[in-house]
Amino acid sequence: MTPDEMIAAIRADARFAAASAKLAADHARMVADCITLTQIPAPPFAEEERAHAYLAMLRDHGLEEVEQDEIGNVMGLRRGFGNGEILVVAAHLDTVFPAGTDVRVRREGTRLFAPGVSDDTWSLAVNLGFLRALDAAGIRTRHDLLFVGDVGEEGLGDLRGIRHLFTKGRHHARIRGFLTVDSPQVEGIVSGGVGSKRYRVTFQGPGGHSYAAFGLVNPMYAMAEAARSLAAVQVPESPPTTHCVSVVSGGTSINAIADRVVIEVDLRSASAAELAKLDHAFLEMVDLAVAGENAARSTANGAITAEITPVGDRPAGETPAGHPIRALAAAAVTAEGYRPSFEWSSTDANIPMSLGIPALKIGAGGRGGRAHSLDEWLDVEPMEALRGMRSSLATILAIAGMEGIG
Repeated sequence: MTPDEMIAAIRADARFAAASAKLAADHARMVADCITLTQIPAPPFAEEERAHAYLAMLRDHGLEEVEQDEIGNVMGLRRGFGNGEILVVAAHLDTVFPAGTDVRVRREGTRLFAPGVSDDTWSLAVNLGFLRALDAAGIRTRHDLLFVGDVGEEGLGDLRGIRHLFTKGRHHARIRGFLTVDSPQVEGIVSGGVGSKRYRVTFQGPGGHSYAAFGLVNPMYAMAEAARSLAAVQVPESPPTTHCVSVVSGGTSINAIADRVVIEVDLRSASAAELAKLDHAFLEMVDLAVAGENAARSTANGAITAEITPVGDRPAGETPAGHPIRALAAAAVTAEGYRPSFEWSSTDANIPMSLGIPALKIGAGGRGGRAHSLDEWLDVEPMEALRGMRSSLATILAIAGMEGIG
């Protein structure tokens, strides 16, 4: 059976029609769940309150083995009829917004406005809707479905939740596929994981008066040289590769040579080889910048040093063209009248991709915008939202193996 035939068979099945009807009937409930969860703050490294609420929601849905693991992920298992292999269906609990951010939801018609409402809280609510729809329709799958609300997807969280799931989680040996439901839009299917290396580099020196101690080494100049050197690096457009000096801090006064300057640097590539090449070049640049400053000015009161601290390491990976799960996801999206495209991004799917486990990022349904900003929005207009939900539910069922199909 071809992917198109598989999706057509699923969509023609009366059980899928019943599941779709349940999604439609539960639309208001999913919106309410989204609002409830959005208004529970989940800043980086502080997802506990939202995780506790989502754990209770998973438990209320009658899943087996509902639990919270050592890193903070919450999950529950929906048993299949096969040999116990698992398809993970995940959405991340955390947002990019720091503690103290106003996360109250404002509603205008079908639009919800709040930090984190579309990235990724809506997906958490929709995954609960998928569970109810499967149960209401009596649908069984060959693979067990492990529904996960994971921590640490954003920023310096460094994918720690999914990294733990695949390396130390008690289910990791049985996972055969992974879908992260992340953002509303379903057309852009992420099949490539952009890897990243992130560093905090601390340049230190003796410091001194800007006039009286003029001529002493200056960590600011070493930092500037390292940043300038990185800026001059020409990177390939394909595979896409980027670099950025993102944060700069340090110094004490306008009339003082700084004794400490810190930069944070983000290096990315869709290619593990290109990322390693850029990583090596940057580390060498720091060494050369320090040596150059120590040679250019006096070290009588001490030399410049640089401490390089890794703060992020996301592996690159890909679910390659021709893989069945790509074809199934594209067929499901096409069946709802969308035009699918395969994209590169940095998501929870990076981890399984890097391990050779088939993985994609799919959408929850609906529309959203201004993610990672205070005016983030989500449009939950029912027709468009349900259209996208049907697409992603069909994808899940095709990959997990719907009983009686294929």
